[in-house]
Amino acid sequence: MNPYVMTLLLLAGWGFFAWQMLRRWRLMRLGPGENRFDRIGERLRRTWKYAFVQKRMRRYWWAGAAHGVIFVGFGVLILRSVMLFGRGYSTDFDFWGILAEGSTLGDGYSFVKDGVAVMVILATLVFFYYRVVKKLPRMTLSFEGLLILMIIEVMMWADLLHDGAIIASGAESAGFIRHAPAGSILAMGLSGLGDGVLGVLSHLGFWTHVGLVLLFLNLLPASKHFHVITAIPNVFTQNLAPRGRLSAEDVEGKIEREETLGLARIDQLSWKGVLDLYTCTECGRCTDFCPASNTGKLLSPKQLTLDLRNYLYEHEESLTSGRADNEGGDGESGAKAVDDLVPQFIKPEVLWACTTCGACETECPVFITFVDKIVDMRRHLVMEKAEFPAELQNAFRGLETNANPWNFPAADRAGWTTGLDVPLVSENPDAEILFWVGCSPSFDDRARKIARATASLLKAAGVNFAILGQEEQCTGDPARRAGNEFLFQMLAKANVETLNNHKVRKIVTTCPHCFNTLLNEYPDFGGKYEVVHHADFLSELVRSGRLKPTHRIDARVVYHDSCYLGRYNDIYDSPRDTLRSIPGLTVLEPAETRDRGMCCGAGGAQMFKEEEAGSERVNKKRTEQLLAVKPDAVASACPFCQRMLVDGLAGEGREDVGQFDIAELLWQSIEGTASSKPV
Repeated sequence: MNPYVMTLLLLAGWGFFAWQMLRRWRLMRLGPGENRFDRIGERLRRTWKYAFVQKRMRRYWWAGAAHGVIFVGFGVLILRSVMLFGRGYSTDFDFWGILAEGSTLGDGYSFVKDGVAVMVILATLVFFYYRVVKKLPRMTLSFEGLLILMIIEVMMWADLLHDGAIIASGAESAGFIRHAPAGSILAMGLSGLGDGVLGVLSHLGFWTHVGLVLLFLNLLPASKHFHVITAIPNVFTQNLAPRGRLSAEDVEGKIEREETLGLARIDQLSWKGVLDLYTCTECGRCTDFCPASNTGKLLSPKQLTLDLRNYLYEHEESLTSGRADNEGGDGESGAKAVDDLVPQFIKPEVLWACTTCGACETECPVFITFVDKIVDMRRHLVMEKAEFPAELQNAFRGLETNANPWNFPAADRAGWTTGLDVPLVSENPDAEILFWVGCSPSFDDRARKIARATASLLKAAGVNFAILGQEEQCTGDPARRAGNEFLFQMLAKANVETLNNHKVRKIVTTCPHCFNTLLNEYPDFGGKYEVVHHADFLSELVRSGRLKPTHRIDARVVYHDSCYLGRYNDIYDSPRDTLRSIPGLTVLEPAETRDRGMCCGAGGAQMFKEEEAGSERVNKKRTEQLLAVKPDAVASACPFCQRMLVDGLAGEGREDVGQFDIAELLWQSIEGTASSKPV
């Protein structure tokens, strides 16, 4: 081999790669810092589970298996590539005898390397099929993707050609070499060629492999395959906070310091946010399960990520040179760099279509986050520009005036308790449980039945509980998800003060949004409580025998998972267990269920605004999915889901299919009011 050519290749290849990586590093350092190096043990365990074992990749089986093979292939074959770099200087380089031919370690590695190379070739065919034949809509079908696949494929063949030509040029009696099975088979096909031709083929395979390795290395920072480098760091630095928690913004401090609220510009993304953009593989799994995208809205989590990444790259020069800080910029590129992302680059409709259901983040195999970025951009629009869907103004006004998004008088909050003798916490300060009712069960006529059923069950089980009544205010979830962080924090601090004044320790609530906020977000404001959703609480009461459903309900019931209960808090089994405890009840599962269940369409403050014009309603599509299993009734464990599904059933003309909360069905079975059918 030629050491001069190898030296030039290595210097050029690695030098250009280092220059590109420096550019990417400088972009990462533009925004604020984040501490993502705490809890090292947990991070290492999750990195092994999700980056190396690739647990999430297997959610798409064939793609996951093929990707796993290629991942293992790179791990095995990187040693081969380094060996070939060394053989550019010494033809018998074998890591100083460690991998020498004839040694156990050397022959063992050769055997594994051959097998892995063949498996990688087969794995690339899976992705060629997805890109050329099936043309999966979720994927970005670009020439770049095909080029990378071709490079990987040719690298494998080049390596085998190099070995095959060397084996074929050896003694004719060599025959099949067990530690080089693929190379031996290829050598059989080359055996009739002369030594000169075999020498050329050996060199061709060698330099092709070496050249493609360096070409591939330099394509990474400029392509979607940058994730080959960034995926493991991105998984390691994933957010370890509860999935349902959004970070608290220092609104008052930023106002005093005259800093921008929310996310306005690309250079305000943290280094982890930029690493997210680098790591997107363009696989489209996020968009595949996005309810907004699947109902014809402009939001595509994948495209939003790619658009932000492209914008970052497009304005790299002005961002890293400091010109982005000049108001108005320094020339055309500088002016563009200081533009707000919305609406100049991202349409507001993209942001306002998000239900914050978390389906995108559940599917992403490399733990890119989307909801936090969308909410941060909403924060800027709401708090800095006062630009948001007009319908949200009523919700904000209601939250500010009467601490509920419908603006009902606070005096009506306990109206649902009529005839139930439910004590206030001020009347029963020693209550074991605070029943946090929530706004919807307090004011919505249909949802009030959930509150009444839950209270009746608590009383039947002998639970010592109380409610706040007029002292209870909205947790602020719709305000926070809509971007009104200031209003959310005002409500959160007031509620925490009330709860702490009453020395509340344990809270039960029927609303997953209240549950998530109280459990995962109120600790940031000094509110640390044991918070239990009624799905878990009722299931435990049944399991312990304190509640005994005895009356039959002969019905086929399909269960709908709430996003804030399931995906955000992993509560899937307890509501189903409660339903299965009812005699005669058959629990059905739709095709789209558990962590792949579709959102009802109410989350992210969508309950209080109209869906984007020209698109299908999310609750309509979800209702169709539930009706596909031909149920007699639909069950849920969320008052917002209930409202959306009731409307969805009415829209489908299927009022004959009832919609019930699990508490309602359980109470019917205990009280005996169902007459063998849910009512």
